[in-house]
Amino acid sequence: MLLRYLISIAAAVVIGFGAKLLFFPIPAEADISELKSSTSMNVFQMHRAGLPVQKMSDLTFVFSDD
Repeated sequence: MLLRYLISIAAAVVIGFGAKLLFFPIPAEADISELKSSTSMNVFQMHRAGLPVQKMSDLTFVFSDD
């Protein structure tokens, strides 16, 4: 009885994965030109922009002697 459930679950997963590939196909080649021409800013440009910086005190691994 358990084997039938396992087989039906495996079949449902395989059918679901096949349906996903059918409706959402994997692109053959990603269009990298769109990524390069986007108006994104890298980390070095952010530091030069003069944006305000928030100071924080992280005490995650500070243990008391008590």
